[in-house]
Amino acid sequence: MRRLPNKGIFAICSHKPCLNGKIRAVDHFPIVNRLFPRVRKLTSLARLSDRIEDLPCVGALRGKLLRKLGIRRAADLLFFFPRSYEEVAQVQRSSEFVENTRVSFVATVVEIAERVTQSGKHMLGVHTIADGASVRLIWYNQPFRKNDLRTGQRLLATGVLRSTVLNWEIAQPSIVPLTGTELPKGQEPQPIYPLTEGLKQSTMRHMIRDSLADLIPLVEEALPRDLRQQYELPDIGSALRDIHFPPDMDAAMRAVRRFKIQELLVLQLAIAMQRRERERTSIAPACEPTGKIHSRILNRLQFQLTTDQLRAIDEIGRDMSRKLPMNRLLQGDVGSGKTVVAQYAMLLCVAHGYQAALMAPTEVLARQHAATLQRSLSSSRVRVGLVTGNMPKGARTELQRAIAEGTIDLIVGTQALLSTALTFHSLALVIVDEQHKFGVMQRAHLRTDQSQPHYLVLSATPIPRTIAMTAFGDLDISTIRTKPAGRAPVHTYVTTKDQLAAWWRFVDEQIAAGRQAYVITPRVADSENSDVASAEGIFAELSSGPFQHRSIGLLHGRMTGEQKEQVLTDFNDAQLDILVATTVVEVGIDVPNATVMTILDADRLGLSQLHQLRGRISRGSHSGFVCAVTDAVTTPVIAGQTSRNLADPTRSVELNERLRAFESSDDGFELAEMDLRLRGPGDLLGTSQSGLPTLRIANLVDDGPLVELARQMAAVLLQADPELSNPELSRLVQQTLRRYGKSMQLSDVG
Repeated sequence: MRRLPNKGIFAICSHKPCLNGKIRAVDHFPIVNRLFPRVRKLTSLARLSDRIEDLPCVGALRGKLLRKLGIRRAADLLFFFPRSYEEVAQVQRSSEFVENTRVSFVATVVEIAERVTQSGKHMLGVHTIADGASVRLIWYNQPFRKNDLRTGQRLLATGVLRSTVLNWEIAQPSIVPLTGTELPKGQEPQPIYPLTEGLKQSTMRHMIRDSLADLIPLVEEALPRDLRQQYELPDIGSALRDIHFPPDMDAAMRAVRRFKIQELLVLQLAIAMQRRERERTSIAPACEPTGKIHSRILNRLQFQLTTDQLRAIDEIGRDMSRKLPMNRLLQGDVGSGKTVVAQYAMLLCVAHGYQAALMAPTEVLARQHAATLQRSLSSSRVRVGLVTGNMPKGARTELQRAIAEGTIDLIVGTQALLSTALTFHSLALVIVDEQHKFGVMQRAHLRTDQSQPHYLVLSATPIPRTIAMTAFGDLDISTIRTKPAGRAPVHTYVTTKDQLAAWWRFVDEQIAAGRQAYVITPRVADSENSDVASAEGIFAELSSGPFQHRSIGLLHGRMTGEQKEQVLTDFNDAQLDILVATTVVEVGIDVPNATVMTILDADRLGLSQLHQLRGRISRGSHSGFVCAVTDAVTTPVIAGQTSRNLADPTRSVELNERLRAFESSDDGFELAEMDLRLRGPGDLLGTSQSGLPTLRIANLVDDGPLVELARQMAAVLLQADPELSNPELSRLVQQTLRRYGKSMQLSDVG
């Protein structure tokens, strides 16, 4: 008899050894399982939560390496999925061999030789004949292989072919000895796992294979039987076995599909559950856009609105007419007129006697928003206030008092709006400009106010559909694709550093004509190990070189907030001809007179980032010019080249895919989709800003149809059972809360 640890229950040991001295009621004690079902549950939880080092096939040394991969518990190892599979090659004849391809073939061993190389490696060489062709098999530091081989033996060899002068050669092949004349029925695909230094694929496979039998019975099924049958998904046990060691690739793909759908379904359920909770518990001020109010606001805006802008206004008006808080994302390309739509929403609040707040990422942009509102509302009774972090104490106190009393209608500001000292009298709408520059907690702060305002976030980065259904899944989306009339075109060129002299002459011509220019660099300071352009280095180079007669400013992220705001103010007031900066100018700057931009080492930046930078010079009626400079392309050197033949469409330029797209298209939606394919969702949107854990197996780039399917599945489940109270759904709900419980309360603010 042995005592189950801490449970006060005795059982008879089976003949099997006990793992780590623990009794496994699940595997070894069928009588105890029937008599004490609670023991089974408690033991299962304990086993799956065991430290990874405590698994007998792991140990302390391997456990330390596994922790580098995020594998800390037994369950983590079970759900550490392969990134791909090594498929079995079809058996080929030597006449079908192609160099640098993976092949399988039947051969006869002719000669076996071994030696030690000059570098001290043991090398085993086996000369074989495959239907007339000579193939040499080589293993390094595997002398034990010799024991399994003999002259005249037939074997099935698999590996990557390399051609030498005398014969074919394969290093580190896999072999299967053959008996008789028949070929083996087939080999299973081998999983390929992400690794860290010190771990081999064979070791990882061994650890997982040895753990599956013990761990799989402890995993509870989260997907109901009806759901699995409807969508043809394997059960959890089969899926875990087949995703790690499938009998064939069809079984592997079925298992992969099951786990991708499950992961995406859990995410979509979290989003849907949060939306339902918000709709059930939150109340917002109703601001209906009646015919009279609608016409009065449109007359006040003094713009000829595009069809897309009018559609967005209609969608926002419908949301704000209800007592349910609006939670909408307004996305549009740079220069598409999102701010005008935002002004409509703010004035709709004022028309009903409420306040509205607009939060901008920089003080310069906040001041520009405030100035624009004051100009357009100068003949009305609407009062505009500006809240920034650099306000004198007396002025800030007076403004806070006016906002609290309700004598200020529209409040524009930076993150100073988040101050706990600021109290709103009747806040009905919060607008956040360039939303991805604010963290989730910051954006959620204003939602905690008792007024439960409507919420509108603005994004100049068009969001691909798969991203919109996940990281922004709880927001309704309005889209502006067309740009207002009167916007001057922006001309984009890609060239190399040897053409900079000609480009700098063109930039100087533009400055002489009254325009201003940006020069963008990827780095702040020079590095000994890199020749990538830096803001400090280029600032010094231009100030003492081609633009020593011009006024140049420097801007980067290591400067203090006050220093940055002063430089931006000087540039906005045309006291600077050129602004040398890092990508901190990507958003938050609106200087219509700045029409020229040079982006140095442009191949270091993402496609969406390049497009956002280009948006800084499409703000007014003057034509814009962007030159992306890189060493990743080659252009012919043309003596005496001027600005006009920089735009020559016949020039021979070898462009990478990203820069070619940047040069040829100014459609932000098209470029965002391409950037998603090239860089992935994390780089595109910043997963640290989304507030949601990263996906383990699903891929938003490749799994768009599965994202849509998971969304439909979540909707069907909630429609049939709004409270998800069906016991068959309990494990799925628990998994959802466990993974997204902390972030769900914030998912409705993007």
